[in-house]
Amino acid sequence: MTAATAAVRVELLKARRSRLPWVTVAAFTVAGAFGGLVMFILQDLRRARSLGLLGTKASLTGGTADWPAYFALLGQTVAVGGTLLFGLVVVWLFGREFSQDTVKDLLALPTARTTIVGAKFAVATVWSLLLACYLFVLGLLVGAVIGLPRWSAGAALHGLAGLLVTTVLAVLLVTPFALAASAGRGYLAGVAAMIAAVFSAQVVALLGYGRYFPWSVPALYTELAGPDRDPPGALGFTLVALVGIAGVAATAAWWRYADHDR
Repeated sequence: MTAATAAVRVELLKARRSRLPWVTVAAFTVAGAFGGLVMFILQDLRRARSLGLLGTKASLTGGTADWPAYFALLGQTVAVGGTLLFGLVVVWLFGREFSQDTVKDLLALPTARTTIVGAKFAVATVWSLLLACYLFVLGLLVGAVIGLPRWSAGAALHGLAGLLVTTVLAVLLVTPFALAASAGRGYLAGVAAMIAAVFSAQVVALLGYGRYFPWSVPALYTELAGPDRDPPGALGFTLVALVGIAGVAATAAWWRYADHDR
């Protein structure tokens, strides 16, 4: 067994013994169910009002209840919620070593520090992709139950591809939170960086400069800000990739060269 494989197995064991995987699954379950509820309401507004799901004076316009719209809604959910949930996963993976005072034991092992960092990022990536796949399968079940129209294998594959691309974008953007959690020696700094990034993304996208701000790119890609907004384009995707690479490299460098005196 190589050192990298052993490090990944250790991180998986930590995750398995934690409640966080179940928390993230529960959060995505709520997201998928809420998306299904929105589609159910859009199918028949009069029925929704009679069931008490929509206020008498409330109205929903501009939405359609079909499979392509539902897949788009799931992608938009990942664009925003994914940054928070995937960010939470990364912050937990790195911050727990300091909060639980296990970092010195970890660094004393005959395993390269960069290998440990790589294992944590690998687990975070697989974790996030599995959550996205779970959301897609849940969406298939919910959509079938409520009887959404316009089903096709092509629409399903397109929806899955969009969901996975959005997930990859979100995973790349949460890598700097690992550095924040590590340098801040705990959860607080990582969570603060995550909240600041999500808030800034909304503001910058609202001002119309989202394609220049990496954390706004997933929302623009899924047209969460509206189809009239400029798409992220090659520049936006390049910035996201650079953020991801820089986050991993900076975190690995910090773990390797920082003075771990406490």
